[in-house]
Amino acid sequence: MSARIIAVANQKGGVGKTTTCVNLAAAFAGMKYPILLIDIDPQGNATTGCGIDPRRLHVSACEVLLGERSAEETILRPEGLDFDLLPSNGDLTAAEVALLQQDRREFALKRALKPLLARYAWIFIDCPPSLNMLTLNALAAADSVLIPMQCEYYALEGLTGLLNTVEQVRASVNHDLEIEGLLRTMYDGRNNLANAVSDQLIENFGDRVYRTLVPRNIRVAEAPSYGLPVMLYDPRSKGALAHLSLAGEMLRRYEKRNIA
Repeated sequence: MSARIIAVANQKGGVGKTTTCVNLAAAFAGMKYPILLIDIDPQGNATTGCGIDPRRLHVSACEVLLGERSAEETILRPEGLDFDLLPSNGDLTAAEVALLQQDRREFALKRALKPLLARYAWIFIDCPPSLNMLTLNALAAADSVLIPMQCEYYALEGLTGLLNTVEQVRASVNHDLEIEGLLRTMYDGRNNLANAVSDQLIENFGDRVYRTLVPRNIRVAEAPSYGLPVMLYDPRSKGALAHLSLAGEMLRRYEKRNIA
């Protein structure tokens, strides 16, 4: 059985990509699946959110993408967590520039992950908030894209751009790339605009929109400062329960697809 690779992407920042990645990794690991979380954002927020200081890393995803280290050598197990992490730091900005000089540069991550696919059940990739060479590497390596988004007006405009990019990637470098689903994050049901945008999403994308809603929740915001997924920081919080619900919904969809 080969790992399913899911890129969590949206070129708009602040929509909950990293929160989604870290907490899905924790939720699936809690179900005893072998999980790898990959941070390919130079800001290293997923790395920090797992309790690792990016500034203290000797090797990171940068060396892996440039072929200087194997992913196996670079992966670590954050203290107190039940999943593996391929960490990131600011060096990745240099890696992106260096990749532009290489042949088949969009496949660097895919090549690096190939020896690991039998080891994991799920691999989650936290992408940068832009459609750059790092994001392209994630989309070229992934089976599918999970798109977290806030229910606000500008989010719909950004979504169109991202879906166009996914189509271009599918046409050129990854013919099998699918949309895993659209996730409504930081949701506040008292907000009329949020409800209107949510309805519009369901109208346009139907069952691609997850039924699970991730609410605005102070515990979700606090957890990264403690270097923990919210699942471990406050397992009974609304944010933790929402991510558990999302993991369950993803599993049900995946099993349904495989049966079909």
